[in-house]
Amino acid sequence: MAVETVIQDTPPGFFLAIAGNIGVGKTELTDRLAAALGWKVYYEPVIQNPYLDPFYKDMERWSFHLQIYFLSERFKAQVRIGKSGEAFIQDRTIYEDVEIFAKVLYEQGSMTRVDYENYAALFHCMMEFLRPPDLIVYLHASPDTLMGRIAQRGRESEKSITRDYLSRLSAAYDDWIARVSKAGDVLVIDTDHVPLQGPTPAFEELVDRLRRLYPPQVALPLPDPGDDPGVG
Repeated sequence: MAVETVIQDTPPGFFLAIAGNIGVGKTELTDRLAAALGWKVYYEPVIQNPYLDPFYKDMERWSFHLQIYFLSERFKAQVRIGKSGEAFIQDRTIYEDVEIFAKVLYEQGSMTRVDYENYAALFHCMMEFLRPPDLIVYLHASPDTLMGRIAQRGRESEKSITRDYLSRLSAAYDDWIARVSKAGDVLVIDTDHVPLQGPTPAFEELVDRLRRLYPPQVALPLPDPGDDPGVG
């Protein structure tokens, strides 16, 4: 009997987004989940971003340029994720651009009203073309914890980040998460008190939860049409 191996009714790939403030540990968690689950990854374009270093030196001059760059790159990534049948993890969401970073830059006077309104209008036009994440994992940490983690990783461009700036971002995150939790699936992890580094119970529980949400596809052996038991 000839056997053909196929996958029936393959669902779209699971789309997991990791959200959180600067220095909270998004990329580390993304790396470890990808290794544990075998999922594809889209990383936040930080190292190759030509505006990041100038931005931290002069936010007013470069804020709009920086946000447009991030918006463009994340839009392209999310379009790709939406078309894929593979499971994906995204390191920071496109929604954080307008809901957190651009908003805080505008409110603190580092982006003009005209730039912010044009930026937000462009963002909302883009949303019509994007598939939203199946689950957002929001990593929370206090500003003091974030300052310590940022100092520990030692990126030159981040040395000018202040506690006040992180506090403003944290407040914006709290507001956004409260709203987005009513519209979709959100898992909040307080990394001040729930350790995710190493083989901790919290990390293992997260991996198990994701495996239940998107189990590996199983190839089904189908009988040869000539061996149909209903024939003859």
